[in-house]
Parts: sequence; C-alpha cells; structure tokens
Amino acid sequence: MTAFVSGAVEGVVDEAVFERLLRTVRGQVANLYPTHGKSNLLNRLCGFNAAARRSPWLVLVDLDGDADCAPPFLARHLPSPAPHMMCRVVVRAIEAWLLADRKRAAGLLQVAERLVPDRPEDLPDPKGALVDLARRSRSREVREDLVPRVGSGRKVGPLYSSRIIGFVQDQRNGWRPRVAAHSADSLDRCLRRLDQLASRTRRKTR
Repeated sequence: MTAFVSGAVEGVVDEAVFERLLRTVRGQVANLYPTHGKSNLLNRLCGFNAAARRSPWLVLVDLDGDADCAPPFLARHLPSPAPHMMCRVVVRAIEAWLLADRKRAAGLLQVAERLVPDRPEDLPDPKGALVDLARRSRSREVREDLVPRVGSGRKVGPLYSSRIIGFVQDQRNGWRPRVAAHSADSLDRCLRRLDQLASRTRRKTR
C-alpha cells in the first residue's frame, strides 16, 4: 500500500522538492499547499497541524536566520505537533539540500565540483551561495538564467525557479535526495521520518 501524505511548502521550488521526496520513499502526494512565502506558511501552520490529527502531513519550512538550530524554532512555532504531523525545518534553506548533492549540483551549474561547499547547511545564505556559483559557470546560459541582471534589484535570475525545478525533477541526471542526505542532516532526518511512515504503511497491508 502507498503512503499518501498531504503537505505545505513555501514556494514552487519547495513544491518540487516535496514531490521528489515522496517519490523517493515510494509515497504519493495527497494534497499539497504552496503558501507563497514563509510568513504565510507559519500563519497557517495551526490549521495544517489540526488536519494532521487525522492523516499524515509533511510541512517543509526554511530555518533561514530565525534561530541557531531547528528545535527552538519548532518549539516557538509548533509547540504541540499533532500525531501525524512531520514539520521538518530545512537548514537553512532548500538550496542547501540541493547543493548537498555536490556532483549533480556542479553539473547543473557547470562548475568544478570542488567549488560546491561540502557542508551546505553551514552556509548563512544557501540560495545566495548557489547564485554566486552560477556566476562562475562555464555556461553563458546558466549565468543568464540564474544570475540576476545588473540593476534588476532581484536576488536571482529570470529563469531561476524553472532551472532549479527541472534539476529537482530530473530523475536521470538531477538531484538525488539519498546522496544529498549524507551532507545535509536536516534532509537525512526528513527522509528517515518518511521512510518510517512508508514502512508502517506497508506493514499494515501484510
């Protein structure tokens, strides 16, 4: 039997990551709510938690600079998680999980693998680090797509989201969650919880 999991994420890149994680554990998305920003997600967290009293939920939220580590952040925003709630704090942003697959991230950005940080969760701004790597890309297309144009006032390039989503969704040459988990502890913890859920679901059908 397949584990069906509902969830909430901050944005479209996180949505792609959520779906890839579920495929990795052979689960399936029941309902997924992109909340268009961290503040919106946190404002709705109480409602998501109420829904998790009845069925499995996975919520992905970036830690950013809001706390030194995940436990105090969760204690502040979700002091009483429901029995089926898996609220996973991404340290410090979803791009850290993507950079943790160093070989494939280097392929995406067309840079030498040695340039990709080996401890991406220690980065204060993983998204900024990814964009900075794109600036050093051998590919003009990568630079034009991922790096913001001078004077634009933007933090990322015009095709940032579509490029990153394509990387996450590409099961042949793209992001590998199991590999990335070796270099990203918060991702490893997330996959472990999902594996436990999938294992319990399969046992119930035997």
